[in-house]
Amino acid sequence: MSHYEERLEEDLGKIHQRIADMARDTSLALKNAVHALQTGDHELASKTILGDHEINRTMREIDDMAHGFLAVHLPSGGHLRFLSSVIRANIAFERIGDYAVTIARVSEQLSAPPSGEIGRELERISNQAQTMLRQAISAFDEQNAEMAKATMVMEREMEYDLDTVYGELTQNTEMQKVKGLLGIFAVLSYLKRTADQAKNICEDTVFAVTGETKAAKVYNIVFLDEDNATLGQMAEAMARKTFPNSGNYASAGRNPAAAIDATMERFMREHGCDLSGARPKPIDLTHQELAEKHVVVSLQGPVKSYLPELPFHTTGVEWELDGIPTGQDESATNAEWESLYRDVAVRVRDLMETLRGKGAN
Repeated sequence: MSHYEERLEEDLGKIHQRIADMARDTSLALKNAVHALQTGDHELASKTILGDHEINRTMREIDDMAHGFLAVHLPSGGHLRFLSSVIRANIAFERIGDYAVTIARVSEQLSAPPSGEIGRELERISNQAQTMLRQAISAFDEQNAEMAKATMVMEREMEYDLDTVYGELTQNTEMQKVKGLLGIFAVLSYLKRTADQAKNICEDTVFAVTGETKAAKVYNIVFLDEDNATLGQMAEAMARKTFPNSGNYASAGRNPAAAIDATMERFMREHGCDLSGARPKPIDLTHQELAEKHVVVSLQGPVKSYLPELPFHTTGVEWELDGIPTGQDESATNAEWESLYRDVAVRVRDLMETLRGKGAN
């Protein structure tokens, strides 16, 4: 095998591995989203939503690798067909990740998991969908055409099953009341998808003409606690200091104190964060202001104890930090502050790297 052939096979292998990673991550996201919906696990739902950022980054990486391969190797025949299938599969996996996010967001909105007949049918259909996805991934990974053909048949069977389920549910008088509303939601959803695709086309046009790429997203994040005198102020300051270009940060409290904690302010100043102008703030977000927040982080208790209802595209995250250091011994108290500071630092870093990737700044 020539050096060129070795390089070609090595580059193909890297692409194959990354698309396999993409398949694994999207399959797990769908599994977790469905499980969160069935069990009412809001923590798993938020984890699934945030994890979609990594899936999106992998999709873009694979796209770059595939187009780079085309430019360098000018493949033909089987190699060209494989690259073409990778590009299309990459898009399909990314969309499945989006579907998982939507399912997870629905589970966050529900006060209780689906039960009764709807719950049973949901479990049956979701099992069928996940089985088909697993087989499709195996067929693609192994480049097994016969397995792929056999798996494709399952889609028609599932369509028949769904027709039956829809028919049974719409016979229910309660379902009749919401049938029209569900239809409107479906129309709005497809209109939103159309707008999203139009935006993508515009971004592609700008890139083709000017070479400008899409700017990295800046996330709006608010930290909530009881009095906004310590924990929320600390998290906000650390996020702003460590990741100034990745987010817009704020904090608020259920019952804001008259002033921020003096000991915490002194401790943060020693760590390079000046909070001299900071003041505790109440949670008084309008619906529009809350809808503009990408992530709401609760530092004490459930998010829903502060905000009973989150907008559909706002994700709630719960950290439940340790209490405020109150010891009398100065050395022990300083150690507690350091421990709390490190805990917040790690959580802020993990959140921002989940949202923006390892290059977050």
